[in-house]
Amino acid sequence: MILPVIAYYAIFHYAPLYGTLMAFKEYSPAKGIAGSEWIGLANFKDFFTSFYFWRILKNTVIISLYTLIFEFPAPIILALLLNEVRSKYFKRFAQTVTYMPYFISLVVICGIIVSFTNSGGVINNLFTHFGYDGQAMLQKAELFRPIYVLSEIWQRIGWESIIYIAALTGIDQEQYEAARMDGASRFKMITHITLPGILPTISIMFILRIGNMLNVGFEKIILLYNSLTYDTADVIASFVFRKGLLEFNWSYSTAVGIFNSIVNLTLLIIANRITRKISENSLW
Repeated sequence: MILPVIAYYAIFHYAPLYGTLMAFKEYSPAKGIAGSEWIGLANFKDFFTSFYFWRILKNTVIISLYTLIFEFPAPIILALLLNEVRSKYFKRFAQTVTYMPYFISLVVICGIIVSFTNSGGVINNLFTHFGYDGQAMLQKAELFRPIYVLSEIWQRIGWESIIYIAALTGIDQEQYEAARMDGASRFKMITHITLPGILPTISIMFILRIGNMLNVGFEKIILLYNSLTYDTADVIASFVFRKGLLEFNWSYSTAVGIFNSIVNLTLLIIANRITRKISENSLW
């Protein structure tokens, strides 16, 4: 029964590691990876000394931090709010409404965002009543990050709340009964029973999120950004996409991708150690 899983990881995760050799070679499709000229760390040096290095690193870190600060707690808050709802019908309705954006195609999602934020879109028409000039929002570099983070919350809040809702069902209900008998308010029960009860789940999800911190969803960024917003929107993943698939500089883009993976692995190890010391919960 485990053979399909082993085959999946062997074919799609371990076998492609051979391709990382391209980062250390002047790759030519005609010569192949093995036959291409070995150039060592030249691609890494070119990346670290390029004009784009600090820009894409800064954008990646800032967008990742914004997403971590605002998007990560959102499903936790939603799960806590739904847990306090007594009406089953309203709870199901709220869950359905918040789940729906996750199942919509990303291309459609980005089309909705572009349509709503253009000069004649719904959001712009609303903001014109408050003195906004009605210019297309995605043409303004300073607005790209807020739009991206808000769209991430809208798209993922319902789906990511499922795991926290499941964790809430595992809390012993007798603790709530005892707290009610002692006269504890709902807020007290949330802070002293509910949050500690799901803290291990929050810790594990936080570690996993830190481990993927620099893997900003480049598909959405590629669909939303343009030359006017490169200064605030261009991230490592979108830079790799342009260099590798549009400019056919496979060796260089592989080197950038390896750098991104190394940073993510380092952040994962650090987050795991910090979480283990603070809450005694960790991946290993």
